[in-house]
Amino acid sequence: MTIQPLSNRPREITVTDAIEPAYERVKQMLFRPFDFSKWIILGFCAWLAGLGESGGGGLHWNTGNQGQPAEQFRHGYHKVHEFVLANLAWIVPAAICLFLLMVAIWLVILWLNSRGKFLFLHCVALDTAEVDAPWHQFAAQSNSLFCFRIVVGLIGMVLCLPLVIFLAAGIIGMVLKGEPAFASVMLALGCVLGLFLVGIPLALVRKFTADFVVPIMYLRGSKCIAAWSEFWDLLSANLGNFVLYILFVIVLEMAIVAIIVAAALVTCCIAACILSLPFVGTVLLLPVLVFKRAYSLYYFAQYGPEYDVFPKPAAPPTPPAAPISPLGPVAG
Repeated sequence: MTIQPLSNRPREITVTDAIEPAYERVKQMLFRPFDFSKWIILGFCAWLAGLGESGGGGLHWNTGNQGQPAEQFRHGYHKVHEFVLANLAWIVPAAICLFLLMVAIWLVILWLNSRGKFLFLHCVALDTAEVDAPWHQFAAQSNSLFCFRIVVGLIGMVLCLPLVIFLAAGIIGMVLKGEPAFASVMLALGCVLGLFLVGIPLALVRKFTADFVVPIMYLRGSKCIAAWSEFWDLLSANLGNFVLYILFVIVLEMAIVAIIVAAALVTCCIAACILSLPFVGTVLLLPVLVFKRAYSLYYFAQYGPEYDVFPKPAAPPTPPAAPISPLGPVAG
C-alpha cells in the first residue's frame, strides 16, 4: 500500500481551532500564577522579537496659515536646491556617513530582532522565561535568519527604491509647476501600484517566515533556506488553508487594534501614551503578544506532530503487572 505524504493526507485544518488553546496558553503562562519577574523576562523577549517592526507616533508640523502651501514648497525647494549645490563638498560625505550609520543601525536591530524571534518562541513553546539558554542554543539559526532577512530586505530595496524615487520626482514636478500633468499623475499612480504589488509578496514572506519558517528552524535546527524549502512544499499543498489563515489574522489584527483604540479613547489617550513607551508598552501588551505567537503555533501544529513545538505531556507510569502463579494471578 502506498503511503501518502503527510502534507497531502486529508486533514481538518481550521483557523478557529487554534484560538481556544492560544487563549488558555496566555492564562497559563501569565496568570497561573501571576509572576512579575516572568512578565519582565517575557516582555524583554517579546520586545526583541518586535524590535524595529512597530511604527512610532508621527510628527505633526504646524506651518501656520501664511501663504499658499504650493508656493511655500516651491520657495523652500529652490532654497534647498541652491544650498545643496553651494555646499556639495561637505554634504556628499556627510550624506554617505549618515547612510552608512543608518545601515549599521538597521543591521544591529535586524540581528537583535532575529535573536528575539527564537527567544520568544522558546518561551511560549515551553512556558518558561529565560534568555541565556535559548540565546546560545539557537545562535546558528538566528544568524541564518538574519542573513536571509538581509537578502530579502536588499531585494525589497532594489525593487522599491526606484519606484519611490519616480513617485517623489513626479509629485515634486507637479508641485513646482503648480498644476497636475497627465503624465506625472499616471507615473505616480503606476509607482503606487508597483509599490503595492511589490509590497504584498514581501509582506507575505515576512509573515510566513516569522509564523512558520522560524518554528521549523526551531524544531529541526536547520538553516533558513532549508526551512523555507520545507515550508514551501507544505504551502503549495495547502494554499487555500494558508490564504484563509492570512485573512483571519488580518481580522484578528483589526479586532486587537479596535480594542486598543477603544481603550485609548476611554482613558483620554493616556493608555495610548503609556503603550507607546518602549518596552513598557510591550510588557503591558504581553497577553496580546503571547496570544498571537501561540495562535500561529497551534494553527501550525494542525498540519501534523512534526510541526508541533509544544512538548507532549508525559504518559502516566504503567503499573507493574501482577505476578502469575500456577494457581492464577496473585492478588496485590
